[in-house]
Amino acid sequence: MRGFILAGIRRRAGRSVALLAGMLLAATGFTVLTGATTTSRLQVEGVVEGAGRPAYDLLIRPRGARSADEDARGAVRANALSGLHGGLTDDDLRKVAATPGVEVAAPIAMIGYANADFRTEFDLTSGVDRGRDRQVIRVDPTYLAERGLSSARGLPSYLYVTTHPLLFPDLKPPGPPQDMTYGGLPAPRNSCGGDLAAALEAQPDGSYTAICGNLSHSYAAGATDLGEAQLTVLRLLPDGRFQGRANLIGARAVIALSWSMPLLVAAIDPMAEDRLVGLRGAVTGGAYPAPSDGVKINGISMSLPTLAAERPPVEGAMRIDYARVDLDALPVARTGALLHDALNGATYHPLGHDERDAATAYRRGGMGPYAELDNLIQSGPVQYSTGPGGVLRPVAVPVDLSVYENANVRGSMVSWQVGDVSFRPTRLLTHPDKDTEPELEAVGTYDASRLTRFDDLTRVPLETYEQTPAVGADKRSVGLLGGQTLSPGGNPAGYLLSPAAFLTTLTAAKQYLGGSTDLISAIRVRVAGVDHYSKVNAERVRLVAERIVAAGLDVDITFGASLMPQTVELPAGAFGRPALAINESWVRKGVSSTVEQAVDRKSLVLFVLVLVVCALFVANAVAAAVRSRTTELAILACLGWPGRRIRAAILGEVAVLGLAAGLASLALAKPAGAVLGVQTSWSRALLAVPVALGLALLAGLVPAWRAGRTPPADLLQPLRTSRARGRSPRTVLGLGLAGLVQVPGRTLLAVGALTVGVAALTTLAAVTFAFHGTIVGTALGDAVSFTARRVDIMAVVVTVLLGALAVADVLYLNIRDRGAELAVLRATGWPDAALIRLVVAEGGGIGLLGGILGAGIGLLAAGLLVGGVSGPLAATAIGAAAAGTLVAMLAALAPALLIRRLPTAALLTEE
Repeated sequence: MRGFILAGIRRRAGRSVALLAGMLLAATGFTVLTGATTTSRLQVEGVVEGAGRPAYDLLIRPRGARSADEDARGAVRANALSGLHGGLTDDDLRKVAATPGVEVAAPIAMIGYANADFRTEFDLTSGVDRGRDRQVIRVDPTYLAERGLSSARGLPSYLYVTTHPLLFPDLKPPGPPQDMTYGGLPAPRNSCGGDLAAALEAQPDGSYTAICGNLSHSYAAGATDLGEAQLTVLRLLPDGRFQGRANLIGARAVIALSWSMPLLVAAIDPMAEDRLVGLRGAVTGGAYPAPSDGVKINGISMSLPTLAAERPPVEGAMRIDYARVDLDALPVARTGALLHDALNGATYHPLGHDERDAATAYRRGGMGPYAELDNLIQSGPVQYSTGPGGVLRPVAVPVDLSVYENANVRGSMVSWQVGDVSFRPTRLLTHPDKDTEPELEAVGTYDASRLTRFDDLTRVPLETYEQTPAVGADKRSVGLLGGQTLSPGGNPAGYLLSPAAFLTTLTAAKQYLGGSTDLISAIRVRVAGVDHYSKVNAERVRLVAERIVAAGLDVDITFGASLMPQTVELPAGAFGRPALAINESWVRKGVSSTVEQAVDRKSLVLFVLVLVVCALFVANAVAAAVRSRTTELAILACLGWPGRRIRAAILGEVAVLGLAAGLASLALAKPAGAVLGVQTSWSRALLAVPVALGLALLAGLVPAWRAGRTPPADLLQPLRTSRARGRSPRTVLGLGLAGLVQVPGRTLLAVGALTVGVAALTTLAAVTFAFHGTIVGTALGDAVSFTARRVDIMAVVVTVLLGALAVADVLYLNIRDRGAELAVLRATGWPDAALIRLVVAEGGGIGLLGGILGAGIGLLAAGLLVGGVSGPLAATAIGAAAAGTLVAMLAALAPALLIRRLPTAALLTEE
């Protein structure tokens, strides 16, 4: 038996090589390409309770930014962006923006907290006694925060009012105190202990006495000074008006006080931000910056173009109590170097009180407060412990006052609240160029309430512009807060952090930081074509998220997100605030997402189609081999070979070829995988042997079974092909169609093989061209998606090639079976070129039929998936059908060229 099998393979070497090549291609392709079916897939779980549309669908943060508490709750913590400072690069942004399906990729960089000057004026006119020659009014400020629960007494300031003439410092570039002049007169030497005088007051004898202006040095408390004690000097004119510094005259006696509040500076791409939330439309004054706007250098000054929020993102207030000083009880001179000491020990008569909130003091010059950028404070994330019922308790960290001391480089005070309980680590961000003084230049203002509005349930992702609500979680806390929300104050290390108050450009921020390469804190992504919640849109978002994860970035899916109350217990503060329980609004993600290894079912289906087409090819080849050996098989049957022995002989030949193809594929699997960029292990390469052997046996089973069951008498009948009745065709096209009809089973097999390939080609082309790499839709009520990968393209190419090989094999068999007919046509004057056109016409007929069927199947599948057939989809199907026809005609050329080798004389003799 073994010798018979090997002899049969040698006698039909050409046929054996063709079978071996087909099975080798299929086995190698299947083994190598299935190595790429295992891919990183973003697994999503959960049900979206609302139908909200957030400002953005995906939030991309640096690796490690997502905390364990967020993962445990399937949420993004409140103000998650305000505690992030860098971590993503420009290259990361380019990857995200270039990801198919991304409509907007808006970066944001949280630079740090700048020390902003909140300045406000208090009118003390009602407290001025116009009948007094001289008088001093003391102003005692109290700073309030956290709805008044936290408070601190500030350093006193004074208003000095006199009816005597005054000389104020001349306006000129600052210099040493001894160079200062007052109305042209030199400054009195050592009158104020080396400090400058606020003014010179005329005395009855015509001399001038210095009124010392620096009152703060005796009350300095280190880096956390509670304001700056100052002296304002006014002259009460005979007409009842007041003359002040620079000889300005007004009807009111006003003292200007200021306090410091750290405000967050962030950098954006103005164009992307406008596309994301409509920021340009929210501008209320000034100009909208361009992405390319950078810093401006003017001497030693560096200014960053900035959009300032119209309203402060922090809550706070200053309350003053003012009283008149009893000058007659002063133990020392009323003016001169010891004025501050005298005032400190004086007797006072209360006059009244007043209060200004942060919103009133915020805007300065119409464009927000003044802020310096020599050094910025950056805050880290909060760490929690978990109490009963999932309540979170922020873990306090030591207060690091050295950060604020080092930040105070130009004499500006820092917020009084930095001495409060700290929950965040802080660090100093120093401007690298010591020769320049960077400042914010407010080129415009914006009103966050004018931004594009989204569903109220999903407004939380706008935390860049809006404070996340935090309300009392129990009756006691609600009462302490007066039924209002708890808002952030002026402590960068505090629990609540404010949204950004200043927005500059990424270009300017990079220049300010000396070309930082990992400046971006987060990237907010909106997915194209997503305008409401649905299963299909959720799948679109998931696919984009999966692609971004594959690029090595962390992704949170905020599509379908909503508010989630998270109870947080805050310990008592250092400035009087009692312990509070608050409900903070975290962002509950619509779905939870994890990255896992999964099988790409779509790719696996394509690879199985490779085996199906190969099986059709092998089955046709084995059937043709059995058909050509009918006489031999009949003789063996007459000699006593039972049917099972004949079947075993046929299957043995096929099995030997399959085993040889499997072993060859084993040797080729790893090199082929390396060429295609697919990692193929030896364990996976070993699959080629059983795959090729099983494929050969399965494809040869039916022909072998039929050969073993056919009676010997039938096998000995002459081989004839059926001919259609009627008038004989005389044209090339007519003869070609007639040739296809003569062997319908064989023709249908070739058509089927080509149909599979064209259907796969249509689907892949629809994904690649009509849907830009991904097609998303619903099937049987479930959202499904297909994404074209390189291995999918390879699988389709192999499938189409095997289909073409099947077409070529069928036409070769047709030529061999119709040799006598073709010889007659040649003898009657048909040239070889006409006979070649005849065979190509048969191939075109197979290709046209297979192309139309395959394109129709692919078009139907894609149309059902997306809910209709679009113009691009129909054009793609037509192109695939044309490609299938062309491939079949090209495949027909190889067997057609064999016509020249036909032995015309011998065939005519047989006929």
